Parts: sequence; structure tokens; C-alpha cells
Amino acid sequence: MFTNLLIGMPGGSEWILIVLAVLILFGGRKIPEFMRGLGKGIREFNDAKDNVKKEIEEGMSEKEVKKASQGSSVQP
Repeated sequence: MFTNLLIGMPGGSEWILIVLAVLILFGGRKIPEFMRGLGKGIREFNDAKDNVKKEIEEGMSEKEVKKASQGSSVQP
């Protein structure tokens, strides 16, 4: 199982080539801006994910409260 996973992972020399390609494409001055933008994007994604999770949990709790109140109001 781990053999299949490790085949697709870049090794040490591949990482060096990737870093050099990024330096050539973006230049030394653009990399901090790129990383700030990447961090901001990840932060916004996590905030949106947390908001959706919170809304789903609130909806589920509201549904449970409605079921509980309907069940207690109906008497045999």
C-alpha cells in the first residue's frame, strides 16, 4: 500500500527542480506575495468551511428541537 503512495511523491532532486522552476517563473520578489495570497486563500477556504459546518449543525439542532416540541405537544 505504501509503495503505491510513495511512487507518486517527488523525491529530493525533484523538489530542487520544482523550487528552481518557481524561482525562475515568479522571481524572488514575487514569491512572498504569492505565499501571502496562498495563505489568505487557504484561510478564506477554512472560514467558509467552518461557516457551512456551523450552519448545518444549527439546522440539525433546530430540526431536533422542532421534533421534540411536536412530540411533547401531542398527547394520547
